[in-house]
Amino acid sequence: MNLETVFNGLPILKSDYITLKKVEENHLEDVFEIYSNDRVFEFCGIIPKHNKDTLKKMIGHFERDYHKKTRVKWGIFTNENEKLVGIIEALDFNQKVNMVTIGYFLAESYWGKGIATQSVQLLVEFFFKEVNVNRIQAEVMPLNMNSKKVLIKNGFMKEGTLRQATLWSGKGIVDLEIYGLLKEDFDKLQDKVVLDLIYPG
Repeated sequence: MNLETVFNGLPILKSDYITLKKVEENHLEDVFEIYSNDRVFEFCGIIPKHNKDTLKKMIGHFERDYHKKTRVKWGIFTNENEKLVGIIEALDFNQKVNMVTIGYFLAESYWGKGIATQSVQLLVEFFFKEVNVNRIQAEVMPLNMNSKKVLIKNGFMKEGTLRQATLWSGKGIVDLEIYGLLKEDFDKLQDKVVLDLIYPG
C-alpha cells in the first residue's frame, strides 16, 4: 500500500461529471445542507448536526484526521456548478492485509442521479491503480438498500452479516453487512469491459 500517494497532498479525482477534492470552510453552506438532514444519516453511524459553528469545527477535523493519516474525506462536487453534494471517505488503512474501508453519503436533493456510484468508481480506481491496495470494503446497515446497490454496481460482493456487532452513534448496537472488492475482482471487471468493447454483444 503506497500511502504517500494518499497523504502527500490530497489527490483530486475527476470524471466527466464529478470531482472529488478537499472540503474547505467556504463550503460551509453546502456542508450544512448535507449534515443537517436527518434522512441523509438514517442508515449511517453519524449524528446529524444542526449548528454551523459545530460544522465549521468539523471541517477543521477533516484536515486534522488527514494529517494524522487516519481518515481521508473528499468532497463530492458536480463539475457543472462546482457544488458540494456529498462526502466520500477512506478509513481504517490496514497495511498488514493491504485493505481500506470506504463510506459515502449525499445531499438528499442529489439522490438517484448516479453520483454515489460514480464517486465510488473513482475512489476504487484510485486505490487499486495508484495506491496498490488489495482489498476495499464497506460496512452497510441491512436496510440501506440504495447504498448496497451502489456497491454492487461497482463490483462489490456481499460477504456476510455481522450480527449486533457494532455500536454506531445514534443507532445503538447494529447489524452490519460487509461488502468487499479485491484487486483480482477489479482486474477481471476491467478485462471484461475491454472485451465487451472489442467484441460487443
